[in-house]
Amino acid sequence: MEPFSLKKEEYFVIKEWADRIPNILAGFTTKNGGCSSNKYKTLNLGLHVNDSNEAVSRNRQHVADLLGFSHEKWVGAEQTHEISIKKVTRSDRGRGALVYEDSFPGTDGFFTYSKGVMLTLCYADCVPLYFLHENTGAIGIAHAGWKGTVGGIGKEMAELYAEEGIDLKEVQAVIGPSICGNCYIVDDRVISKVQKILDDVDIKPYNQISDNQFQLDLKELNRKILVNAGIPQENIMITDYCTSCHEDYFFSHRRDMGKTGRMMSFIGWKEEVGS
Repeated sequence: MEPFSLKKEEYFVIKEWADRIPNILAGFTTKNGGCSSNKYKTLNLGLHVNDSNEAVSRNRQHVADLLGFSHEKWVGAEQTHEISIKKVTRSDRGRGALVYEDSFPGTDGFFTYSKGVMLTLCYADCVPLYFLHENTGAIGIAHAGWKGTVGGIGKEMAELYAEEGIDLKEVQAVIGPSICGNCYIVDDRVISKVQKILDDVDIKPYNQISDNQFQLDLKELNRKILVNAGIPQENIMITDYCTSCHEDYFFSHRRDMGKTGRMMSFIGWKEEVGS
């Protein structure tokens, strides 16, 4: 079953979580409903892609208003395609929300127990990974491009949960909109790194299509990594949305030849009234 449902033209939510857990906000933005122009048309949320700072700030404030979650409560990262995960609290709120230079440096994942904190990361083909442990309220989010994927950011997040004393059999994960295997072509250099982390897997998440050319399914690769890390397969949901195929909804770095905007993944617990 498709885990993502279009809530408004500006964003999708993880439907099963939204229906079952009313205090959580988790989803992924589209490219629609904003004020950016040209190659960033229209809801570009990337602060680092040379779009107008004014336009991106307006877009971010618009999303904050739609979600009912002030941008002053967001945290954002200087994403570097690595595997560093930052554990954040309410005291970190506002960092990277409207000013890129205030973002957490060298960070591609967030983890928190705190209510009233929105974890946010940006994408234009890479894989968004969402994590939830209902009993403790531990939530996490990660940005997994091919480098972060083979580096093991999914495994890093699972290990962080385990270090917190959380049983991985109780952790739920969602793999969000990102480029699909048919659209994502890589070379031997990438596949050799994939092979090193999946030597014991019978069905490979890639397919050779010509000399030194492979279709790589990053979503499936991340699923295998999470399962190998200890999160049960039945606890993992995967979207069918492709950022390259579904042009009506998403920016795509590959499809748009590097000149494009960014979508945003988000997850946060709503604050208690009066907090």
